[in-house]
Amino acid sequence: MVYDVIIIGSGPAGLAAAIYAKRAELSVIVIEKAGLSGGQIINTYEVDNYPGTPGISGFELSTKFREHADKLETTFVNGEVTDFVLEGDLKVVTLDNGSQYKAKTVVIATGGAPRHLGVEGEEKLSGMGVSYCATCDGAFFKNKAVAVIGGGDVAVEDAIFLARICKQVYVIHRRDQFRASKSISSRLLALENVTVLWDSVVEKINGNENVETIDVKNLKTSENTSYDVAGVFIAVGYMPNSDIYKKVVAADDAGYIIAGENCETNIPGIFVAGDVRTKELRQIITAASDGANAITAVERYLNNLE
Repeated sequence: MVYDVIIIGSGPAGLAAAIYAKRAELSVIVIEKAGLSGGQIINTYEVDNYPGTPGISGFELSTKFREHADKLETTFVNGEVTDFVLEGDLKVVTLDNGSQYKAKTVVIATGGAPRHLGVEGEEKLSGMGVSYCATCDGAFFKNKAVAVIGGGDVAVEDAIFLARICKQVYVIHRRDQFRASKSISSRLLALENVTVLWDSVVEKINGNENVETIDVKNLKTSENTSYDVAGVFIAVGYMPNSDIYKKVVAADDAGYIIAGENCETNIPGIFVAGDVRTKELRQIITAASDGANAITAVERYLNNLE
């Protein structure tokens, strides 16, 4: 069978694309690597910024997305893409179990993942005070002390955002100056409730059911200090899940597949949606909108083939 579209990935972008594709009466198959739909939001304890669903858990929201796709009788298969032919009118995708699927178009919606510190307590307390998204989770720490780890634009912007709602913000950076632009760095340094810990790294995140303290080491003096914080926001980079695709599809230096709001890549018939593409804001709502835009572009492409 030759499908109209193969969607690779079943996070918010992939599921939204599937819903729009089925409603457009396209033949579609969704390939999901984990065997569980939802992407990163599965691990989010509470989502409070997706319209109409205040306080919903990430798992519950992803379940609703999947149920919507299932109601439309979307076909899902489990597996990891190991090979593909994306050029030409017929696209061929091969999975690790040897199965192959053919389609006229492909939507890459493989998402990405924030870089982790790899310190003790990080994984244990993920979603229980450890966060990789200040705009997603910052509101839960109103009038509390938090730490931001990193020194780039995202970390500094996160700290400025958190300083508006948190009692105290510690910014922990392993160097003696920010990598962020001077304009936003100056704004951060002017805030009274922000303390920057230069030349420092977090060695351990402590807590039982929630984050309680962090152990910080000064790299120049080797002094260790414990800080009471309720939240730890890690902003040390992000990794798009694009390694296999960027060998063929154009990507930027960071590995994000290049596409605008129409989600069209440099290869005809190949589209990209969600966190894996070049974009300013990576949130559930923007991933879902990418899924809709990608299928709109798919329809336009298919119409031109006829």
